[in-house]
Amino acid sequence: MWFYDRHILPRLTHLAMRQDLLLPYRRRTVSSARGRVLEIGIGSGLNLPLYPDAVDHVVGVDPSQELLSLAGAASRSDAREVELVTGTAENLPLEDRSIDCVVTSWTLCGVADPRQALSEIRRVLKPGGMFSFVEHGLAPEARVQKWQHRLTPIWSCCAGNCHLDRAPAAMVAESGLRTERLETGYAAGPKPIVFMYEGLARRE
Repeated sequence: MWFYDRHILPRLTHLAMRQDLLLPYRRRTVSSARGRVLEIGIGSGLNLPLYPDAVDHVVGVDPSQELLSLAGAASRSDAREVELVTGTAENLPLEDRSIDCVVTSWTLCGVADPRQALSEIRRVLKPGGMFSFVEHGLAPEARVQKWQHRLTPIWSCCAGNCHLDRAPAAMVAESGLRTERLETGYAAGPKPIVFMYEGLARRE
């Protein structure tokens, strides 16, 4: 699995996440970003060209050096300052209250400890800072949930620890961040995989 995780999975992730159907979700998620932004799970940098002019500095964190290499290539055509850091969501290499906005796009499904990751997000956000996210996760229908629970052990092994049955909105609420906007619904595709959560939360 070492060879797969290091050399094959990053390329598969890049190809899967650049699908056109995901682009509107990305655009909406980054549209509220301002100032100094932390993107957790920046991957190959697919969000970088989409950030508004109000963003002057992006710190991108990802555990995959291979994906960060792709993000580095993407950042060279970006006029704003982009800093890429190898790291995990559960142990962010940033000071307390140093970030205006945190962005995640399909990230909480794959981190080892999403609640610790959200605790770190709250730690690094300035008071009044925003957390803008698009995630996939637990669907509302029991029939779909059953398949999500069944598929997750196999799916997570092949898809970089991605879990189909996490509930990101509930975890954000539990973290102490105040949810200001939340929209949910299915994207195109197999129902166990594509129930989306788009939200904006704030540190008070």
